[in-house]
Amino acid sequence: MEKILYLAHTGPDGTLPKVAIEALGAAAGLAKALAGSTLAVGLVGENVQAAADGIGGASTTFLGVSGPDFAASRYATDAAAAVALARAAGATLVVAPMTARFGRALPGAAQRLDGGIDTHVVGIAAEGNRVFIQRWYYRQRMVATLARAQRPWFLLVDSGAFEPWQGCAGSASVQAVAAELPKPSRTRVVGVEAASAGGAQTIRPEAPLLFVAGAGWTKKQSDGQPHVKEAAELILGFLERSQASLGSSKSLVDQSSEGEEVLPFLSHLNQVGQTGATPRHPKGLSTCCHGEEPHVVGWRFIKERRAVNLDPNCGWARGKADVVYVADAFKVVARVNELLSEG
Repeated sequence: MEKILYLAHTGPDGTLPKVAIEALGAAAGLAKALAGSTLAVGLVGENVQAAADGIGGASTTFLGVSGPDFAASRYATDAAAAVALARAAGATLVVAPMTARFGRALPGAAQRLDGGIDTHVVGIAAEGNRVFIQRWYYRQRMVATLARAQRPWFLLVDSGAFEPWQGCAGSASVQAVAAELPKPSRTRVVGVEAASAGGAQTIRPEAPLLFVAGAGWTKKQSDGQPHVKEAAELILGFLERSQASLGSSKSLVDQSSEGEEVLPFLSHLNQVGQTGATPRHPKGLSTCCHGEEPHVVGWRFIKERRAVNLDPNCGWARGKADVVYVADAFKVVARVNELLSEG
């Protein structure tokens, strides 16, 4: 019989982020699929009561490690909290969201408990009493199905891979769990410095739309001249009006190191494909990209993919996008910005 622990940390506002609700959906589904299993909820944060009440219908057992020491992300405190909660629950399986905070701390927690861990999990299934997971390898070109006998087994699930938990809220009774912290602590949190690219907010992981800009935005246009400044204004205007997230091809990002004029707000943080990110958004719009395989890998998990390109024989027209608009991206985005302003 498996004892499943759903493990999550609160956000700055004391609530659970979207990826944590998705991880709860994965944990609840696993508990339902495994006969005789139990599901406990473990929360970490400065104050976990509000987060617990928000998912009050998920379980009858709520455990919490709370206090000022657990407000911010620190390896020492987060690892200690995870170990304490796993021990208190007697967990054999731990399902947690793949956040930067847990991605850094939970491998150490698994090691302290003589357990195993798998990150970037995108699928969980049960056959009889066995648990199987799926995750991608080789830049999302190969998917593997894995099982482990080692317990406890930590599973860090990726955002966008599971349906969010749909249960009801309620008044949860949270059992306080004490975590053994190192004395004295060698790490002190003095503040948070957010990443910035030219002062513009261009990365929005929860945005409903991913706007991908390719190298064509900085190339010579129909008049034989490049219009990088105009391209920057159009793209920024679209991002501000639509609140979309910005992705970029590697070729466009690399132009900055080649001495060519580039979009001023673009950085390697925006890169999708090859060594970049593989974001998950409900919709994606690619502009001025050629659709080579490395870039396609970068947005494989976008659910609805469209593209704007002047070349009807572009790679996007060969099954890599659901819809291709054969048009000038400058004119299309300018018109869309006008429509968004009117609306």
